[in-house]
Amino acid sequence: MPSLWSRLGRALALLAASLTFWTASTAHAQTGYTQTRYPIVLVHGLFGFDSALGVDYFYGIPSALRSGGARVYVAQVSAANSTEVRGEQLLAQVRTILAMTGAQKVNLIGHSHGGPTIRYVAGVAPQLVASVTSIGGVNRGSRVADIVRGVAPAGSVSEAVANAAASALVGLINVFSGGSGLPQMPTAALDSLTTAGSARFNQRFPQGLPSGCGSGPELVNGVRYFSWTGTKTLTNVLDLSDAPLATLGLVFGEANDGLVSACSSRLGRHLGDYRQNHLDEVNQLLGLRDWFSPDPVTLYRDHANRLKGLGL
Repeated sequence: MPSLWSRLGRALALLAASLTFWTASTAHAQTGYTQTRYPIVLVHGLFGFDSALGVDYFYGIPSALRSGGARVYVAQVSAANSTEVRGEQLLAQVRTILAMTGAQKVNLIGHSHGGPTIRYVAGVAPQLVASVTSIGGVNRGSRVADIVRGVAPAGSVSEAVANAAASALVGLINVFSGGSGLPQMPTAALDSLTTAGSARFNQRFPQGLPSGCGSGPELVNGVRYFSWTGTKTLTNVLDLSDAPLATLGLVFGEANDGLVSACSSRLGRHLGDYRQNHLDEVNQLLGLRDWFSPDPVTLYRDHANRLKGLGL
């Protein structure tokens, strides 16, 4: 008759085998979780970059998507220029990605000014785009841009000073990110992001826009439209970017992420409002966020899985 120790040993061996099988099964289940049919292209916002000094603008997000099987490309468009100029730059990169991969379409995901930028590409070349996802997108303009333009009207000394300061910041970004070959025009970016500038853009590219503050049409011209945003400005006391975003958020008088109102961000099927500010939406600053908010990286992974489920 087996001893107590013998039976205990067999039980522990069985438990270990079961845990190994469960771990392997779980890992296998996650394999392909983000493996969309079409490549994913991430597009940065104003004063953004693909990667600077080894730090991703979409912090930790490209690698997390790739780990689940997605083909991910991070676009680099002008850090500060009009939506149309940035859109044309992105369109050229999309064509290059399609040529390299042999794919027929791409899934575009844009943050902040990246929202209108990807909408431009979907508007002029819908046959190349499977989906558009706007995150904290400036789809109806920003109150902050309106105030800056009011303080620095076109042709004024204050505009020249603001333009010089913005140009210096863009130059610094370009040094660290390798985007020095791209044209920059901060005043054109500012005009694109005002309420009036956004309204003019929306007359040309209304696809996915809601009539109010809810969801808009999800499927337009064969392209699926999605959005989500943050609605909290002060999210982590350790994050140095929170204080300025919380201060800017006071000018809105409505739910916002510090730079864009919740209503302005709406596009297509709205996937939710989260306890995130404008930088938390891309997992910045270096992953610091509200401890009670969903992990931004998880939101991107789950969305990739959503796109996969739709055959995109």
